[in-house]
Amino acid sequence: MSKKISVAIALVGMCALSLFLLSCGSSSSRPSGLLYVLTQGSNGVGNNVSSFAIDLSSGSLSLVNSNASTCIPAGSSCGLPLNILLDATGATAFVLNQGIPSANPPVAPTIYSYPVNSDGSLGSPTVAATLTSGDTPIAMTRDAAGQFLFVIDQGSDPSAANCGAPPNAPNVACASISVFAMKSGSTSLSPASGSPFPVGRIPSALSVIAFTPPAGAVLPCAATTEFLYVTFNSDPVLHNDNTLSAYCVDSSGNPKDLTPGLPYATATDPISVLAVNTNPPGENAGGLFVYVGNQGPTVGALNVFQVCTVVNAVCTSEDVAQLVPVGGPASAGLSPVGMLVDPTNNFLYVVSEGSNQAFGFHINTTAGTLTALTPAYQPTGSQPVALAMHPSVNAAGQPLYSSSGQFLYTSNTNSDNITGFTLSTTSGSMSSPITVIAPAAPSGMVAH
Repeated sequence: MSKKISVAIALVGMCALSLFLLSCGSSSSRPSGLLYVLTQGSNGVGNNVSSFAIDLSSGSLSLVNSNASTCIPAGSSCGLPLNILLDATGATAFVLNQGIPSANPPVAPTIYSYPVNSDGSLGSPTVAATLTSGDTPIAMTRDAAGQFLFVIDQGSDPSAANCGAPPNAPNVACASISVFAMKSGSTSLSPASGSPFPVGRIPSALSVIAFTPPAGAVLPCAATTEFLYVTFNSDPVLHNDNTLSAYCVDSSGNPKDLTPGLPYATATDPISVLAVNTNPPGENAGGLFVYVGNQGPTVGALNVFQVCTVVNAVCTSEDVAQLVPVGGPASAGLSPVGMLVDPTNNFLYVVSEGSNQAFGFHINTTAGTLTALTPAYQPTGSQPVALAMHPSVNAAGQPLYSSSGQFLYTSNTNSDNITGFTLSTTSGSMSSPITVIAPAAPSGMVAH
């Protein structure tokens, strides 16, 4: 009996020591830095969310758990998990599942929601939204305020006969933008009236940004402060598309096309997009820029567009919908599939899937042009598909830096690991790389 008691005490001690890393029990304090990583498993098995605690002195990662399934019930098949995001407070996580359009019957794409537990792990999932069965969603994002969640959908393949130029009725199995209202701390999503909104072309990436239009701007969305930018790489009728469109978002979340029939041409195969507002809070000393990642026949590159505001001498206030190409393309390896900007809007980071690299650029905050950092890139693991950054920002929008700077992570699908870098808060340079083993096929990720 005494031996059993000793073993029990030893096990309790081991659990206490590993509590933070392995979730032997519940923790009373949440880690100050968290990284959530989707894992797509192997052969359709192992679709989960892994939670990692971030050491704010070094950027190193410790596994909290990897048991949050992206399917209900766990072990069933919901299609590949593509994107993960958090609400504005970090209290709720949302995961976009692609579904299985080829199944018989098709498995509908879904958005699952998870409460964030006190130890940083994710609680039991619920279905927050079900999209059109047979469609193929590819990405989602939310606005900075956490009011709306946007999903772009390529529709069915081949496209339904009713999928011409918008508007279409009914919008079934057509390429579209879905919009959901969300609230901080809530696991529920409410579809906006009229959602999904048909787009007539095949979308490839999206980004949403908040900025205040200049006085006198004439827009179809009254009193709007949010704009959505979507790239397209195909047209059901004209085939190759390679364009960028701008939408204003009204108070109900409805996107209104600012470029109907006249989207802006991009380079070949736009696969990522990011809108950046470099105006300091309460000032008009920067600009609004849209960065598009393209993969040409042999190389990848970034193209820069400047949104016309009163800052631009070539534009009037009525031209706020215009996009003006800025400078030449910036080299960004092969297949620049993901981009993000640091909280100061001074540095842009790009992950290139085809060349296993993370690139860094300094942003000219008034012109939008990009200058490669020194060194221009760092190697990652094999086939990086997403990236995330810590710190987040506080309620006032100010960066929450750690004592050693900030940290950038990439999820490397083919090597089943995560690469991390320490970022200089002054030069933006990437250094001190680390590699952390992850469950099979890591994909989308988000930090908080």
